[in-house]
Amino acid sequence: MIQTKDIVISGGGVAGLVAATAFGDAGFDVLCVEPNSPIMERSANGADLRTTAYLQPAQDFLKKIGAWRHVEMYSAPLQIMRVTDVGAEKLVTKDFNAEDISDEPFGWNVGNWQMRAGLMKRIGELPNVEIRTQTTTTAVRTRSTEARIFLSDGYQIKCKLLIAADGRDSKIRKHFKIRTRRTEFDQLALSFAVTHTQPHENISTEVHKIGGPFTLVPLPDHEGSPSSAVIWMDKVAEIRALQILAIEDFNAAITERSGHVNGNLKLVTARSVWPIISQLSDRFDAERTAFIGETAHVVPPIGAQGLNLSIGDIKLLINLWSTKKKNYDPMTLLSNYSKQRRAVALGRVLAVGALNQLSMADNSLLRQARSAGLSSLHKITPLRKSMMRLGLGRG
Repeated sequence: MIQTKDIVISGGGVAGLVAATAFGDAGFDVLCVEPNSPIMERSANGADLRTTAYLQPAQDFLKKIGAWRHVEMYSAPLQIMRVTDVGAEKLVTKDFNAEDISDEPFGWNVGNWQMRAGLMKRIGELPNVEIRTQTTTTAVRTRSTEARIFLSDGYQIKCKLLIAADGRDSKIRKHFKIRTRRTEFDQLALSFAVTHTQPHENISTEVHKIGGPFTLVPLPDHEGSPSSAVIWMDKVAEIRALQILAIEDFNAAITERSGHVNGNLKLVTARSVWPIISQLSDRFDAERTAFIGETAHVVPPIGAQGLNLSIGDIKLLINLWSTKKKNYDPMTLLSNYSKQRRAVALGRVLAVGALNQLSMADNSLLRQARSAGLSSLHKITPLRKSMMRLGLGRG
């Protein structure tokens, strides 16, 4: 059976759901297909236990498309970004306060499972958006006038634009024979949530040591206790060993690794593991096709750049596609999208990759250089403010 849509989105992760919401809110007839059913409970098997700090521009966009009101009650503001370096000879702690550059926090932290639930609620309010789960894209055929998408449920969908949001190992990107540049770090990220004995006071703390950062990001209270999400990045062998620790031993290990910044930590969720890579697609477009999110770029989870970068993709793409002229050339439009977003992503991939390499350093001279660089950055006020604005995407 053949159907016709304005937009088909292949991939229903957070980026795909944001794209479906945004294009639906703009009045387009949208179909989003996803191989799995969205998991929207933290305690469910297979839940994505990561959280995302939605920086100011991303939150503005989510408000604009009507999604933020469905997750605001689950969010925790990030007023101060604290960086603590315990890997050098002398402990160095520096605070970067949002009030230096804005009347608002840097961002708001939300669980990925909660964002999925909020986006699904918003999509339920949009009669022109269909989410089809347990469905995969099996083939793609494009020409200058349209794309035709073949689905595992037997349907063929004709559309004007295909948005590939099918992840870092994208089959659609491979179909178009577009290469990626990939960097392996021999690292894993361990994601989980904790309660702690001291309040976080809306401070996100990144603790640097050998192997990678240990980051505590504020969450709303859990069962009456202060709570944070944790991302612990370290060598593969170290993370694998942590995965199998008994709970009491694990609680002792995470409290020690945190430097006791929030007191004693207690695990309150399962532990999930993610590989750490950097990756950049050679192009973000193909015929009648745009790549967004991890289909286009992957960065290590440092500085809340990943999903915020993806929302930037969607924001530009919808602005270009919604304002096209009567005699617009879709190939030129998509090429412009690719050039603009790839330049931004390239800068982020290089910068975050370099920061990650520095955070892993076990060489004493490199660790001292890391500590000295942090102190210098914090001391020079114009540079500190400029870097904070760049981190927000407003630089």
